[in-house]
Amino acid sequence: MSELRLALMQLYPAESKKETCRLGLEACRRAKEAGADIALFPEMWSCGYRMEGEPAHWAARAIPVESPFIEAYRAVAQELSMAVAVTFLECCETGPKNSLVLFDRHGKEVLRYAKVHTCDFDVERYLTPGDGFHVAALDTAAGEVQVGAMICYDREFPESARILMLQGAELILVPNACPMEQNRLAQLRARAFENMLCVATCNYPEGYPDCNGHSSVFDGIAFGVGDEPYDMCRLEAPGDAGIYLAHVDLDALRRYREAEAFGNAYRHPRKYHALIEEEIRAPFRRPDYRPS
Repeated sequence: MSELRLALMQLYPAESKKETCRLGLEACRRAKEAGADIALFPEMWSCGYRMEGEPAHWAARAIPVESPFIEAYRAVAQELSMAVAVTFLECCETGPKNSLVLFDRHGKEVLRYAKVHTCDFDVERYLTPGDGFHVAALDTAAGEVQVGAMICYDREFPESARILMLQGAELILVPNACPMEQNRLAQLRARAFENMLCVATCNYPEGYPDCNGHSSVFDGIAFGVGDEPYDMCRLEAPGDAGIYLAHVDLDALRRYREAEAFGNAYRHPRKYHALIEEEIRAPFRRPDYRPS
């Protein structure tokens, strides 16, 4: 069995970036002691998703990927021989981005992703959206796995996970910073079910503003032996802060993907033109909508 062990770092950030970095590095070491292959942090870990006040105020907290904060996580990934997906408010010429960088167990950057579906109904309207969805081959102790990312609100759009599936993703990492109630958890289950891939989500703990824990892992396998219903939820954390470990059987997922009829098996993409026609006016489109 090729078992992939995912550590969800459902933690409180500190007041300062320096202390948050220290807490995260310490947590990485605990995750490795627990046997993790990949450690995933919640959304915008570098600043704890603090975006209060004037944009110029919180945008000043943005850091480049070459910063000491990010470099520390690259170094700890190499030190521990464990992949680390760390999130941050990224400093860019076009404006700050809500970003994730994934280092493999050798400390090599294999994936950088910026949130595509920024929450333009709120303060995230001042962020620069990412340019698309990407998949990378991640070397782990369990073998190579094809990994993509979505960030929080991205999960609201089925197209996000669908595009990653079409690019070959087996695992989607989802940093999060919002209440994970039953309907949002159902969205994640649906993204895993319809694309036959694993979806791992890491949220901030209960008590952190607008968050409640309940980080989760859905392995994408909807049916077991003999088509018996199978609960694909490998983990749903409680609200408490902690490092939560989930085990995913990659071999079983791959066998399932070869045999089942979801994902890309029977799609009719030539009939989906409306999905890319920006001029089609949806019944619930807000008047301030602007395609990007």
